[in-house]
Amino acid sequence: MLTESQRAIVKATVPLLETGGEALTTHFYRVMLGEYPEVRPLFNQAHQASGDQPRALAHSVLMYAKHIDRLEALGDLPAQIINKHVSLQVLPEHYPIVGACLLRAIREVLGVEIATDEVIAAWGAAYQQLADILIGAEEQAYRANAEQTGGWRGARAFRVARKVAESSEISSFYLRPVDGQPVMAHQPGQYIGLRLVIAGQEQRRNYSLSALPNGQELRISVKREAEGVVSRFLHDEVREGDTLEVFPPAGAFTLQPGDKPLVLISGGVGITPTLAMLSEALQSGRTVHFIHCARNRAVHAFRDTIDALAARHPQLQRFYCYDQADEGADAVGLLDQARLAQWLPANRDVDAYFLGPKPFMALVRRSLLALGVPEAQTRYEFFGPAAALR
Repeated sequence: MLTESQRAIVKATVPLLETGGEALTTHFYRVMLGEYPEVRPLFNQAHQASGDQPRALAHSVLMYAKHIDRLEALGDLPAQIINKHVSLQVLPEHYPIVGACLLRAIREVLGVEIATDEVIAAWGAAYQQLADILIGAEEQAYRANAEQTGGWRGARAFRVARKVAESSEISSFYLRPVDGQPVMAHQPGQYIGLRLVIAGQEQRRNYSLSALPNGQELRISVKREAEGVVSRFLHDEVREGDTLEVFPPAGAFTLQPGDKPLVLISGGVGITPTLAMLSEALQSGRTVHFIHCARNRAVHAFRDTIDALAARHPQLQRFYCYDQADEGADAVGLLDQARLAQWLPANRDVDAYFLGPKPFMALVRRSLLALGVPEAQTRYEFFGPAAALR
């Protein structure tokens, strides 16, 4: 039980976390991933190398310390963490490892003069409080997934029924359960987790579901990243008929019910979750402005699909922006506020969802707010570790 004095100690460490949080979390990951190989599959090593994962954890730890006595002020952050954990199958036995390594990192980075026994005890109690919250919420999600029609818990074997090239760098994988049983319904915008063994090493990754549920199969659409261990394996090694281990759908970046005009803005492979959102919205008759940015026509996935939908649904307006001059683009160059102003509905009372590389999303967020879209009606998600766009 976290005492009031321990809460005060944790809050007193906020200035240290603001200046040295990333050094602390970098050391934490170095210790944990070096000494506990059983947790390595839960972490994308590319995000470690880039510093994205330590930065994201530093941000989360800082926010937790700042709001230790008012956790509701954390907003969507706990839901993001819980859904990511569920998609990768983080389990209760992983939490003591994380806790021990975090406390060790605090002491070794801050030093014994700052990280006294009292400080370590306070942070130990604070971590346990958070762990209990997350474990409880994750167990509810695991149980709910298993209890759904067509649901399951843990890994389930799916066969690659079809593999379809959608562009020069994105391919879709249609996955059907080996057991022949139904597949649970997911919400537009959610993702699944995959567990693979590549060169003797277990890897886990999340991929957005790019089609509406049909009770029979799941579709993911994956970009081949030049340095991506898993994406290269999927593109280069996985064939139709192969079997993959799949974790149930998760994710809070989902299309919410409503009748306001819907704006979907994506960059690159960020188009994948917006495809399912678009299909759902069109079925309800909702007005949609679909804006997609890509380098050029060759890498633009699903263009023919979107064009065909626009031809059948007059309430759908679509706009394409290519970095490079190319046939068929509505604009050439990087998306900016002026272009968004032209392509948004005149009435800015819209629901806007956007996804893409972080600089792209930061630009979109700033532009939407500057153009009068209410902040509460803008929603976004990160490809990798959660981070702040502000």
